[in-house]
Amino acid sequence: MQHLDPELISLLALDDTVGDRSDRDHLRTCSQCADEYQACRRAVNAAKADPNPQLESPGPHVWQAIHRELGLSPELAEDPLRANSGPAPVRSLPSKQTSAGRPPSRKRPARNLPAWLAAAAAVVLLAAIGVSWIVNRNVATLAQADLQPLEQYAATGTARVVETNGIRELEIRLSANEARGYQEVWLIKPDLSGLVSLGVLDSDRGRFPIPQGLDLSQFPIVDVSDEPLDGNPAHSSVSIVRGSLGT
Repeated sequence: MQHLDPELISLLALDDTVGDRSDRDHLRTCSQCADEYQACRRAVNAAKADPNPQLESPGPHVWQAIHRELGLSPELAEDPLRANSGPAPVRSLPSKQTSAGRPPSRKRPARNLPAWLAAAAAVVLLAAIGVSWIVNRNVATLAQADLQPLEQYAATGTARVVETNGIRELEIRLSANEARGYQEVWLIKPDLSGLVSLGVLDSDRGRFPIPQGLDLSQFPIVDVSDEPLDGNPAHSSVSIVRGSLGT
């Protein structure tokens, strides 16, 4: 089962019209995503109850985590809450005429969010970061692999086996989705005599539970195949990327 992105869970908590039916169906069947959703919903409800909440300013480590996760440039490394805590600098007003003698274009005024929605967005962001930190604190990486393209494909990627509270999952990240049909994730024996399907990868990244008792030393090859829409559950024999797990 592929879990929902934490960002989508936060948006669903803010507005239940976000997403589609499959996202809501997933929340009803996946306890892990449902727990994260409920945590975010509690934060939203708390913000709605108090239209002017006194939110505690997060420490600089929160922005550092956001900066690192989003891969922002070094110029944005400074915590914006700390950077904007002082008085605004005095700037000269621009001239009403440009150098070409034309009046400057008028900008549309910014829309003001309701106080509770702005507060809820901030609380949900911090709640999502807190939930992610609590979850990731117990995550151990057991094995990983570089995924290389096969034949006519050019995509590359990584595979990582992670264990969270005793549950193993395979995390896949690809540079692109190049499937002509759909992508399916497999664990395969080195001699190709046995293989296990973990599920469909419908984007360029995803997480898949690894069956309990499956010996990864016997199935160390990670394979993402290009499957046609023919109803045949067997491997198509056409692989997009492949790699071997190592510690």
